[in-house]
Amino acid sequence: MTTLRTGRPALARPDGTPLRVLVVDDDPDLADVLSGALRYEGWQVRAAGDGATAVTAARELMPDAVVLDVMLPDTDGFGVLRSLHTVKPDVCVLFLTARDAVEDRIAGITAGGDDYVTKPFSLEEVVARLRGLLRRAGMARQLEEGPRLCVGDLVMDEEAREVTRAGELIELSPTEFELLRFLMRNPRRVLSKAQILDRVWSYDFGGQAHVVELYISYLRKKVDAGRDPMIHTVRGAGYVLKPVTW
Repeated sequence: MTTLRTGRPALARPDGTPLRVLVVDDDPDLADVLSGALRYEGWQVRAAGDGATAVTAARELMPDAVVLDVMLPDTDGFGVLRSLHTVKPDVCVLFLTARDAVEDRIAGITAGGDDYVTKPFSLEEVVARLRGLLRRAGMARQLEEGPRLCVGDLVMDEEAREVTRAGELIELSPTEFELLRFLMRNPRRVLSKAQILDRVWSYDFGGQAHVVELYISYLRKKVDAGRDPMIHTVRGAGYVLKPVTW
């Protein structure tokens, strides 16, 4: 059974692409922490700090789920939800609130929310609630085709030796596949040319830096071509693979 680093079975959209989640909270630190926890699940995440930005982001992302704070600077979450439903009627919504009154819970559910979490909360609880909502709504399935690595919308099936980005198949040579696998197993970590040579080509640095540079350029043309870049050069240090942030 497929698992991510969390140890939980990996979830994806029915077509195998990463789930899309919009986080709406006017506390940037909280939004950042929540977004990080959801990206850790291998999902595509975008954040917004107010209602107007949230609706615009929803039109662009077309999220499968929204984590929505009830209290926002320009409106309340209930009004935002009504607007979101005009964009994507079947979106799953998990409300966040600092209030624990029964009437607030009733208002959230009446407005069309699917679940309700009261602050303070644990990240594990939010993730678990979202996973449950998405599976019950039929918007997510458990990946069982083989071990997969997911970084943002980039997915690698290690057994089938297939790579997709945003659902589009990417053809790779055996060496390109091994290089990308090493990068995907170490997301957000800067890897030196010496480390890459040792892992992918199995020999010491030995002045062969141009080999790494050449294959990184090959990967960029296939993985990043026409898209927001995921493969970055850290001058004097090496290379890093990072999911696209919004």
